[in-house]
Amino acid sequence: MKILVCISHVPDTTSKINFTDGDTKFDTNGVQFVINPNDEFGLTRAMWFKEKQGASVDVVNVGSSETEPTLRKALAIGADNAIRINAEATDGFYVAKQLAKVVQDGGYDLVIAGRESIDYNGGMVPGMVAALIEANFVNTCIGIEIEGDTATVVREIDGGKETSIAKLPLVIGGQKGLVEESDLRIPNMRGIMMARKKPLTVIEPIEASQGTKVVNFKKPTPKGEVTLIDPENVGQLVELLHNEAKVI
Repeated sequence: MKILVCISHVPDTTSKINFTDGDTKFDTNGVQFVINPNDEFGLTRAMWFKEKQGASVDVVNVGSSETEPTLRKALAIGADNAIRINAEATDGFYVAKQLAKVVQDGGYDLVIAGRESIDYNGGMVPGMVAALIEANFVNTCIGIEIEGDTATVVREIDGGKETSIAKLPLVIGGQKGLVEESDLRIPNMRGIMMARKKPLTVIEPIEASQGTKVVNFKKPTPKGEVTLIDPENVGQLVELLHNEAKVI
């Protein structure tokens, strides 16, 4: 079985975010980048298929050379090969077109992507890839088992879970639940050394239109001031809730 894991190169959630050029560009200075958390759950699950069922695991990313350390981390975790599509990931449809071409050329049985990336939170790429390659698609996937050419998948729905059976080739939009956070892997020294010798192929993007572009960025409104009240002063609390907050 051939598995392709889509990797997004995203800012660590603890990074301080700033913008430049009149709030039209993201300032990467001082920002640490990581594997998108939803993708990391998928990569860890792919490693399970590699170890238990002998699957081969490739990782792919749409991005410039700055994303290669993130791909190298995926290789250190255990992926066999890495592919970098040499283009900026600025539009969901554009990214999906690039990924679909890699899937078609590589003949992959299973494509694992995160249900969304934590930078743009578009949540559209996995479904678009599935449509472009005419494959089955399961989103918000929290469990998957494969036997032969049949996958049993569990996805999260409002108020519960849904179990389905799908034929390969299959695209899933994964999230926490594919594995637990305690199952995520930290590259060890042996993995890091081996990753340096594993193939990282750079390919040029295909011609594809971009349907969206960034006009500007805007930070969330700062939180308002907080008034601290002595826990013994219930009367003041009631007065402020009534006269200032106007919630009672």
